[in-house]
Formats: sequence, C-alpha cells, structure tokens
Amino acid sequence: MAEQKHEPKIAAFLCRWCAYAGADLAGTNRVAYPPNMIPIRVPCSGRVEPSWVIEALRSGADAVLIGGCHPGDCHYVSGNYKARRRMSLLQKVLKELGVEPARLKLTWVSASEGMRFAQVVRDYVEEVRALGPYHGEFGVPRELHEVEENVGQLVRQAVSHG
Repeated sequence: MAEQKHEPKIAAFLCRWCAYAGADLAGTNRVAYPPNMIPIRVPCSGRVEPSWVIEALRSGADAVLIGGCHPGDCHYVSGNYKARRRMSLLQKVLKELGVEPARLKLTWVSASEGMRFAQVVRDYVEEVRALGPYHGEFGVPRELHEVEENVGQLVRQAVSHG
C-alpha cells in the first residue's frame, strides 16, 4: 500500500486591505495554489492576537500564516509593524514551548499581488509539508473544516469585542 503524503492544514490570517485582496485577486485570475490554507479575513495584521495563533495550533492547524500590507503601506499606519514585533516575540515563545518557528510565518502581500500571494501559499505549503504534521502539546489532529470552524469562531468573537 502506498504511503499517503501529509496534507498540511494552514490557518491564514489575512488583512482585509492587502493580503486578503491579493488572495481574492489570485482567485479572480484563476491562479492556482494548494487548497491547504484556511483564509481568515482580519481588519489588519496588527490585530492578530497571539492567542489566535495558539488556538489555531490547538485546533489542529499544522501552521499559521499571517499576511499584511507591505511595511509603509498599512491602511492603519503602523499595524504591520506591530504585527512584525508581535510575531517575532511569539515565535520565540513558541520555540520555548517546543513549536518549530517555521510553523508561524509573516508575509507582506499587496492587493495587486495575486501571483505573489499564490506563490507564497505554494512555498509555505511545501515548507510545512516538509515539517510534517504538528503533533505538539497544542495539536489535536482534525479535519480541515473543523480547524476552520474553531478558528473562525475565535476570530468572530474577538473581532466583535474589539
């Protein structure tokens, strides 16, 4: 029996103005990329809470991608700089908890970069696939739709209170 290749589940928090719009442009232009990513639209990459990343991993995601506006182009002036500082610190904390730093990625994609968005997703899926499934302290293997539902609930609650 042939060994089945692991298909990673990636929760992606995408800022509504740039990264999410870049994903939308990729879709509109029919630029193919792996379906392993769960896109979650957030107002700004600077609004992504570290607890959301941890909850995504706890819910069964193998990795988390955060996409925002290019530095200097944030619609909220400095949200992407806040995201960069936060994620840098979070990667250090996750590493201390035994989570590979590569399971959290921060990237910049503008609304006009649909091709770049698709390439970022393709590259990250391959990188996470090479890491293998996440079975750390937080990991609970689940189906992709369950990860989407759990993380989606968390984000809806957080955004409605913020």
